[in-house]
Amino acid sequence: MHAIGVSTWVWTSPLRDAALAELAARVAGWGFDVLELPVEEVDDWDPALAARVLADHGLAATLCVVMAPGRELVAAEPATIGATQDYLRRLVDIAVEVGSPVIAGPAYASVGRTWRMSEQERSDGIAELRDNLAPVVEHARAAGVRVAVEPLNRYETSLLNTIGQTLAALDGLPVDGCGVGVDVYHQNIEEKHVGTAIRSAEGRIAHVQVCGNDRGAPGADHLDWPDVVAALAEAGYTGPLCIESFTGDNESIATAASIWRPLASSQDALAVDGLRFLREVIGTA
Repeated sequence: MHAIGVSTWVWTSPLRDAALAELAARVAGWGFDVLELPVEEVDDWDPALAARVLADHGLAATLCVVMAPGRELVAAEPATIGATQDYLRRLVDIAVEVGSPVIAGPAYASVGRTWRMSEQERSDGIAELRDNLAPVVEHARAAGVRVAVEPLNRYETSLLNTIGQTLAALDGLPVDGCGVGVDVYHQNIEEKHVGTAIRSAEGRIAHVQVCGNDRGAPGADHLDWPDVVAALAEAGYTGPLCIESFTGDNESIATAASIWRPLASSQDALAVDGLRFLREVIGTA
């Protein structure tokens, strides 16, 4: 049985200590197992306090990488790449503090940055990503944390869109230090078949984020969830399924995630309905 988690982004951005404490109590009361914590800036919330709050409510943590403008590991100035590596290494340290086994996200380029590439330029970009990610992966590996590299849809990046591209980019990097971060929202857009793509990553999936195909609650959508769950089992993934959606109340995050209309009757309903559905589909599987 997978643990079920939910991102604080469903309700707030950026995350602060008071909101973290309030949300931890609520989601634990609903029956969630994991609270996913985005790190937009490394001083947004206190890791030591977060660890105590999560322990008080019996919650595990996962950590979300936030690739804001200016965070780049490819096709950027050396100072930018170095600062991005420092940010990612700091996230590994925070993950250790809160007990997260992963840092998950598009750890290669800022979200929304797209550019045309020739075949050679793409090959060079992937090689550069591998080289620049390697020291971060080694830092994570030494700390017992994995970097879950998430492919995004074509409108949010032009570098890694599919699970296959991501597997190729990570080839040669240690499995115990990095893997693929699967977000079914992006894979629904980019893969020929979501389940088949997941199965192709056998042994290499490090984290999974879930939501409806419209970013709403899992189950209130057209995705073949029994096949997704079966594919994850066949790929050997036993970690949590974390609901990731976003609030439209925060202008910056609503714009970044293109949340132009309500995706559920309330943000609480999105989380609770998603939790209920995931428990049912996992139980049936």
